[in-house]
Amino acid sequence: MARRLRNSRAWHYVLSGVRRDTDPRVVALASGAHGWAYDSDGQHSDSDSEPEFPSLSPSIPTAIPVTGESYCNCENQNEAPYCSNLHAVHRIKDCQCGEEDEYFDWVWDDLNKSTATLLSCDNRKVNFHVDYSCGTAAIRGNKELAEGQHFWEIKMTSPVYGTDMMVGIGTSDVNLDKYRHMFCSLLGKDEDSWGLSYTGLLHHKGDRVNFSSRFGQGSIIGVHLDTWHGTLTFFKNRKCIGVAATKLQNKRFYPMVCSTAAKSSMKVIRSCTSHTSLQFLCCYRLRQLLPDSVDTLEVLPLPPGLKQVLHNKLGWVLNMNCGSQSSSSPSSGSDSDSSCSSEAEACRHKRCRRT
Repeated sequence: MARRLRNSRAWHYVLSGVRRDTDPRVVALASGAHGWAYDSDGQHSDSDSEPEFPSLSPSIPTAIPVTGESYCNCENQNEAPYCSNLHAVHRIKDCQCGEEDEYFDWVWDDLNKSTATLLSCDNRKVNFHVDYSCGTAAIRGNKELAEGQHFWEIKMTSPVYGTDMMVGIGTSDVNLDKYRHMFCSLLGKDEDSWGLSYTGLLHHKGDRVNFSSRFGQGSIIGVHLDTWHGTLTFFKNRKCIGVAATKLQNKRFYPMVCSTAAKSSMKVIRSCTSHTSLQFLCCYRLRQLLPDSVDTLEVLPLPPGLKQVLHNKLGWVLNMNCGSQSSSSPSSGSDSDSSCSSEAEACRHKRCRRT
């Protein structure tokens, strides 16, 4: 059977990690028996493949990187570079957009990670499968997220593709190296973890539901764990995309990420912790009342000294786009503002039905 011509640059990238991801979908791509097609997000896909869950909208992972959905407009985020040298690739494509923080409450844990991971940037950046991939690699943060408010952001600093690349949380019972020889969605495979896939699917207890649109290289995925109200909320490019889980009180989690893709990487660009205090609740409510402001502190008539204190302690609360969160957020339903009602309703529809 005659082979169809493919994009030589994209195919070179696939072949550079030929041993990394050999699930049936990638084998189908490599066989040349099927044609190429484009889905609604512009990602290459196998036109004859069928999703494993037909009830879900098509979100078929492939060996070709997902592009778009980036936080910034840097040219090097819009087109994935293809190069067999990992360090050369990262020197070319890394940008600093959205990386304003200098202090980090936690970084990646060098003692609790899969063997196929390599840390850099003061343990804030994790590189998966540096040479090739033969399974799933994962890592967790070096701090247990106990009582309080926890918010962190993960930037996708490499092409995003493969069986799965995920951001989420899990308990200490999650075995990070269990699937080192198997390609799978590790986070959410059991009841001890939740994971948001780059395909837009939310995973928990081995099940998955549609939750968001896809994200790719340059995307910033935010996670807010509210242990007071027991909620887990995800953000994409600093906009709320929904509450993923509830009733998480009295549980202890770690931030986690995982990847099956060769030469992939993610970077912690923000990790903050705050007590659930009246000050936090007030700042959170102010942010909800001013959803259109880039930074709430910019429009509040406060003394400079107080602004600086709030910026240092709760700056992440005052500039996060939380106006669209549902009634399970720190502000009560009776205080809801009409200007936020439409966004709140839209976000409620995204809430996962499982806890």
